[in-house]
Amino acid sequence: MTTTVDTPSGTRPSRVVPVLRLHLTNRWTTIGTPLVVLALIWAANWIVWLLIVRSVGADDRADAMEGTQFSGAIFYIFVYMMVVAVQAITRTFPFALGFSVTRRDFFLGTALLFAVLSAFYAVVITALSLIEEATGGWGLGGHLFTAVWYGTGSPIERFVQILLLFLFFFFVGAAVAIVYLRWRANGMIVFWVAVGVLGLGLAALATFTNSWPAVYEWFIATGAFGVTAWSLVVTALAALVGYVVLRRATPTA
Repeated sequence: MTTTVDTPSGTRPSRVVPVLRLHLTNRWTTIGTPLVVLALIWAANWIVWLLIVRSVGADDRADAMEGTQFSGAIFYIFVYMMVVAVQAITRTFPFALGFSVTRRDFFLGTALLFAVLSAFYAVVITALSLIEEATGGWGLGGHLFTAVWYGTGSPIERFVQILLLFLFFFFVGAAVAIVYLRWRANGMIVFWVAVGVLGLGLAALATFTNSWPAVYEWFIATGAFGVTAWSLVVTALAALVGYVVLRRATPTA
């Protein structure tokens, strides 16, 4: 005996979750590789910390290890996830359309992927930061997961900071990839020229108005958590632009 599910005329079931599953077909790319490389970076940093501890005197050791709180050693994982976002768009989008997935469902399923991965890695890094604190910097006073950029504050604040950072890199990477899908090489040229002009324009504005001290003071006053929270504005804008442009993007050259 078979069972049928009646759906309203003119409607079709959502394929958001199947798109998520499609992205996670090769979990090694999204989960395995980042965790392995993260472990290797931790091992390399631990060896460096050990060499520092063994090479300096007791009086200078505290100052030397205090400097590691400005480490950006695991920043790679954020950049790696931007690459994952680019691949999710450029490689999976044509395949998904071949299965009659709508652009809306593809975007929502991809956004769900970004949210799931961001939450997963935020939990992992937050947990490692707490272990790092509990063990006194893995027994050597080092900072890898408790760097000032993302590993300060309460556990909830750390989780939110890391979550927002991952979302930022995911959606910005996806927006860039979608621009490429829509306008190809010409779109990339215009995009990067626009980014360069905007960056230089802002730098020139700050220079000619002597505003660099004010910019520095704003970052100090806002703090790592506040600056990360502001990144949500760019993340939301990238998501909006990406969705609008994707509606007219094509998988063929």
